[in-house]
Amino acid sequence: MSDYQIMEDAANSIMEIYEIDMPPVPIETILQKPRNNMWDEMDVTQLSGSFLSLKHRYSPRMSLTRMLARHVIFSQWGKEHGLHDIVTEGDDTEEWLRIFARMLVMPSIFLQDLTSSERNPSAMSLRFEVPDTDAQKRLEELANS
Repeated sequence: MSDYQIMEDAANSIMEIYEIDMPPVPIETILQKPRNNMWDEMDVTQLSGSFLSLKHRYSPRMSLTRMLARHVIFSQWGKEHGLHDIVTEGDDTEEWLRIFARMLVMPSIFLQDLTSSERNPSAMSLRFEVPDTDAQKRLEELANS
């Protein structure tokens, strides 16, 4: 199984663990209320404004999603599911974190339900509450996987 597929499966597993069955994925809730002691609880209201990107109306949400990705990858659960090894091998740690964040906020189990007319960055941006650029990258990653 490819590294990409291992991460894709992990993102889908998190949707199952949290019983999420449709977008948008409640990123803040997942961060604040870890299940099965996956990581320590987090108070997102304590984050500084400098942490959050404000380039797009959904940019702060992607910042939180990258934080969630980091928590999942470096948690015991992430290590047990092979995520830690994938991300820490080589020089592309930050890129793998961004890829996994996009998988978490736009899981493949939800993308498979999109119609062909919904498979564009603008429609996905609204449905998943992500910046258009992240939706475009997710589509490109799926096409190349």
